[in-house]
Amino acid sequence: MIAETVCSAVSAAGLGIAAVTAYRKRFLAAARIAAYSLVPLGLVMTGVVDWLADTAFSPTAWAGFGVLGLSWLLFATTRTVERRRGGTRKERKAARAAARPEAVAPGASAPSLGQGSRPAARPAPASRGEDDFSDIEAILKKHGI
Repeated sequence: MIAETVCSAVSAAGLGIAAVTAYRKRFLAAARIAAYSLVPLGLVMTGVVDWLADTAFSPTAWAGFGVLGLSWLLFATTRTVERRRGGTRKERKAARAAARPEAVAPGASAPSLGQGSRPAARPAPASRGEDDFSDIEAILKKHGI
């Protein structure tokens, strides 16, 4: 009963302030103040205030909040343990992808590192003042281009 009276008084005071604001030709601000001041009255009329008052004094509701708190604590603990182990979603996804058999042989597209049957590369002729391109030439020859 007290909560309904307080909410009604707050709404009445807010509407009074909105009227004074509208009298000062600030209609947009007055409309905003009126909107905020009607919220407590709407909460009383819909029964939300009664529900909150019943919830605040209900042992069952407080037990429910305790269960929610325990649930949150378990969730946070498991996330912390998971981070310390290093088991992230990306790592698990990578492990699953590595476990799948590949359609192509693993080394089929990898370049060979040895000389193989390719003839040895000729030494590059000494450049005549073209130092700008000598490094690029060496890299291209190294890769067989």
